[in-house]
Amino acid sequence: MAARQGDTKAEIRQVAMELFTQQGYEATSLREIAERLGVTKAALYYHFRSKEDIVRSLFGDYLAALDDLVAWASTQAPGPQLRTQVIDRMLHLSAEHGRQAMQFALANQHVVRELHPGRETASELLRTLFGAITDPNATMQEALRIRVALLSVNLTMFAAQGLDATDAQVDAAARDIAHLLS
Repeated sequence: MAARQGDTKAEIRQVAMELFTQQGYEATSLREIAERLGVTKAALYYHFRSKEDIVRSLFGDYLAALDDLVAWASTQAPGPQLRTQVIDRMLHLSAEHGRQAMQFALANQHVVRELHPGRETASELLRTLFGAITDPNATMQEALRIRVALLSVNLTMFAAQGLDATDAQVDAAARDIAHLLS
């Protein structure tokens, strides 16, 4: 039963992200999510009380994993090896939390920020990560190149929409692009 409940929650999150991405977060109702799933609103409420709860469930794990990455990277010496490891971990993080969630976060940062008051936003965590992987003596151009390399991971996931490519192909291209930039 627990496995089925997890599957149901995952299905709800997937459908919600599809609708949030297509129509916008504010324009999507729980009723529409339930209708798309072919369940009653009461069945949806069994798993999530609100749209906010759905988004929290998606981004809570992502922000916790990003927190862990920042904490780890902050204890390492800056340099090419660290940048390679951070880029690879960002790719894994993006793949694990789904492309639609990343697209939602990029398009709806205000919603994600409002749902996590008092916590660092993904943008703030990324700024901390930039500092951890950039040599303090780096030139402005080198620092910017490193930042663009790391951001290219999420940008590639967003830009890959509509391409005739598998997730594995997109991941490989994102990795190659990020490593070339770094």
